[in-house]
Amino acid sequence: MRERTSHCRMQGRSLIRDTAGTILPMAASGILVCAAIIGSGVDLSRAYKAQNRLQSACDAGVLAGRHSVASSGFDEAAEAKADTYFDANFDDDDQQTHGTSFEAASDDNGITVSGTASTRLDTAIMKVFGINDFALTVDCSASMGVGNSDIVMVLDTTGSMSDEANGTDPEEGDTTKLQDLQSAMKNFYDTVAASSDGSNARIRYGFVPYSSSVNVGHLIHDLNPGFLADTVNVQSRQWVAWGTPVTSSGTGYTTTLYDRDWTRVTTTSYATESACLTAKPADTAWTNYGTLEHPGTRTEYINDSGQRVVRTSVDSQEQRSTIYSCMYRSRDGKYYVNWKGAYRDFMTYEYETSDANFITNPDDDWDGLLYRRVAYSTASYKNFNTISTLVGLDDDEPALVSSTWAGCIEERQTVATGTFTASGDAISPEGALDLNIDDAPDLSNDGTKWAPLWPELSYYRSASAQFAFADPRDDDFDEDKASAACPQRAQLLTEMEEDDFDDYADSLVARGNTYHDIGMIWGARIASPQGLWDDLVNEEPGNGGTVSRHIIFMTDGIMQPATTVHSSYGIERNDKRVTGDGSSSQTSRHNARFLALCEAVKAKGIRVWVIAFGTSLTTQLQTCASSDSSYTASS
Repeated sequence: MRERTSHCRMQGRSLIRDTAGTILPMAASGILVCAAIIGSGVDLSRAYKAQNRLQSACDAGVLAGRHSVASSGFDEAAEAKADTYFDANFDDDDQQTHGTSFEAASDDNGITVSGTASTRLDTAIMKVFGINDFALTVDCSASMGVGNSDIVMVLDTTGSMSDEANGTDPEEGDTTKLQDLQSAMKNFYDTVAASSDGSNARIRYGFVPYSSSVNVGHLIHDLNPGFLADTVNVQSRQWVAWGTPVTSSGTGYTTTLYDRDWTRVTTTSYATESACLTAKPADTAWTNYGTLEHPGTRTEYINDSGQRVVRTSVDSQEQRSTIYSCMYRSRDGKYYVNWKGAYRDFMTYEYETSDANFITNPDDDWDGLLYRRVAYSTASYKNFNTISTLVGLDDDEPALVSSTWAGCIEERQTVATGTFTASGDAISPEGALDLNIDDAPDLSNDGTKWAPLWPELSYYRSASAQFAFADPRDDDFDEDKASAACPQRAQLLTEMEEDDFDDYADSLVARGNTYHDIGMIWGARIASPQGLWDDLVNEEPGNGGTVSRHIIFMTDGIMQPATTVHSSYGIERNDKRVTGDGSSSQTSRHNARFLALCEAVKAKGIRVWVIAFGTSLTTQLQTCASSDSSYTASS
C-alpha cells in the first residue's frame, strides 16, 4: 500500500511540471485509480476490524450459551445468556455498524451451540464508486468437549432412595429417587459420550455404591487375599449348655437406706463448719436389729467372665446405725449437728458358677443362647465359600445358618474420637487406619486389614452388657438381630460401552442407612494415583494426554448412622469403635471422618463434585465439595 501511494504522489508531481496536453488525460485517470486503491484500503481495513470484533462477540455468545446449558438443554435462559454476552462484546457505535443481529441455537439439546452474527458497515470513501456498505457475516459454535477423564461415581443407595424425590412413598406411575438416579447416570454417559465423539479422549468410569457398608471384597481379594483378615470379631450369639456348677459362698450388703429425716441433736450452734465438724459425734457402729431371716431368694446372671451364676440369699440380718452431719441454717447463718437413723441388710450368699460349653451339633442338649463377641475364622468364608454356623433358631431349637460372603467389608482399626485433621492427603490421628487412603495392610497384623462383613452372625444386646443370656422358650425372648445392607459391587476404573454402563446403573438397589464416610473413603481409594490400584489409575492413555480425575458424590440425605446396624464399623452399640460408649455423638463423629476424607481427596488433585438429590445441601456436603462444585437437584 505504501509503494502504491508513493507512486501516485510521484504522478501528481510529474503532472505539475509537465506542459504537454497529452499527459493530462493519462494523469487524471491515474489519480482516479489511486483514489480507488486508497479508498478500498481504508474501508477494507474498517471492515476487517469490524468483522474480527463480530467474530469475537459471536464466539463469546455461543460459549456463554453452552456454559449455561442445564438439565433442560439449550432453553430460553441459556439463549438469553448467549445474547447478553454477544451484546456485551459488540457495540454498533464503536464499530460504526448498523442492522446487527445474532442468533444462537442447538440441534442436540445443548451439547453444541451454533450461532450466526451479521451486521452492515457503511463505507467512507468507496461510496464515490457506488459501494455504499459492506455486509459482514460470521458463524460460530461451542461444543462441550472432554479430554481424558477418570470419573468415580460414589452413589447413595440407601433405603430412602426408594421414596419419590419429594420424600413421599411412590404411587403408581411415579418414579423413585433411585430410578431417577439411574436415569441421570445414563443421561450423563450419553452427554459425555457425545462430547467426546470423534476425539481420541479416554473416558473411564468407577463406581462405589454405599449405604452402611461398601461391596469391595472382590476388589480386595483380587488384589491380594492376604489383605483380608483371617478372623473377624462379630457381636454374635452361641448355643450353650452350662457345665457342672461350682459352689462358693460370700457376703454382701443391700443398699444403705434411711428411715427418717435429719433431726437437730441440740440447740448448740457453731459459727463455722469446721467447728461443727469438730463437735460432731462419730457415726455409731452397725448393730444387728431384729431376727435373722432366711429369704432363699435366687438370682441368675452372667458374670464378666461369661459364666452363669445362680446366687441364693441364705441369711439376711437387718443392721442399724446412727449417722451425724453438720448442716447450715440460713436463717441465722449458723451450723448445727443433725442425725438420722440408717439401716441395711447384711447378706450371706451361696453361689453356683457354671462355665459355658458351646454346642456344635443342633441335636446336642442346650440351655439357651449366650450373646457375646465371638471371633470367627474367615479362612474359608473370605474365599466366598458357603459356611454353616450354629447361630440359628428353628421352632425354638438350634439351627445351622448357611452364609456366603456377599463382598461387603468391615473397616480397618480406627480411633474413637471426634477430631480428625487432614494434612495434605494424610489424616491424623495415624491410628485411624480406616481413613488411610493409600497404604496397604501389614500382612502380619490383622488390625491393619479389612475383614468380611458377616451379617448372618450378628446380634446386638444392651450397650452396658458384655454378655447376655436368653432362653428362646421364654415368652419374652427377643432375638435382637442386627440389620445390615450390602450394596452392589464397586467397580474399578474402566472404559465402558453404553450397554455395560446402563446395566450397572440398573443393578443398583435401595436399602440400608447412610454412612457418607464409608462411600468417600472407597471412592478415594479407587481414584487415588498413589493408592492400592495405582498401576491402573496411572495407566497412560493412548493419546498421550493428561488425565483429569473426578469424584461425583451423589446423595439424597444427611448422615444417618445407627447403633444397632451392622455396618463397616461393626455394631456400634457393642463394638464402640466410633463413639467409645456405643451411642453418643455417633453422627457428628462420622461427619468428622467424612470431612477429613474430603480434604485429603481434594489435596490429591481430585475434583469432588457433590450433588444433593431431592434434598438441600448440608454444611458438610458444601464443605466437602471442590470450589464451585456443589449442586442440588430436585428431579
